[in-house]
Amino acid sequence: MPEQHSNKRQGTRARVLTSFVRNAIRLLQVRWYEPMSVWLNDIHGVGKTTTAAFVPQLFPDSHVFDAEKVDETPMDVHPGLPDMDNFQNWPPWRSLVVETAQRILDYTGGTFVIPMTVLAESYWREISHGLAAYGIPVRHFVLHADQGALRRKNPGRLRDGPLGFRFSYLTPCTEAFQGWLARGAHIIETSAVAPARAASEIVASVNAS
Repeated sequence: MPEQHSNKRQGTRARVLTSFVRNAIRLLQVRWYEPMSVWLNDIHGVGKTTTAAFVPQLFPDSHVFDAEKVDETPMDVHPGLPDMDNFQNWPPWRSLVVETAQRILDYTGGTFVIPMTVLAESYWREISHGLAAYGIPVRHFVLHADQGALRRKNPGRLRDGPLGFRFSYLTPCTEAFQGWLARGAHIIETSAVAPARAASEIVASVNAS
């Protein structure tokens, strides 16, 4: 009888130890994702929003954050703020992007995927440094396409319709890309690449870092 009790205790200890080891292995295999932002930049109509929508399907604990929606707050101020040809020229918009991202990430954790064109280098420094000051590193990607590819992706919409105003940004975007925009960013050529493929390249790059 004592021998049977001893065998049972040994069996119980063995099962407990085995369970502990298995759980430890699972924990070691888990990759912990600290707060981070993945910024998708470049010209309107290149496919940033569509590409961003694929990233959460491939990257755990990530959310798409449309920073352009933040412009609705300063736009709803009455009497209006000083007239600007671009809402990004309002200093409150830039700080609101940083503060909004930080507050939501502090609540949700994980990664923000931000599809947003920012062509002014000083604005980019302000936003990226602001996020970094909160401990949110920024991975900067530029989704690039030549003008021919943009016209194929947006037939009849670059000069007319809802994307008409964006045509005027083709030249500034090209100048920014040839200047500061391509420096320090991961370039993904999307001229002949589907958004899902571009998203997989983004995730692969983030995982490799």
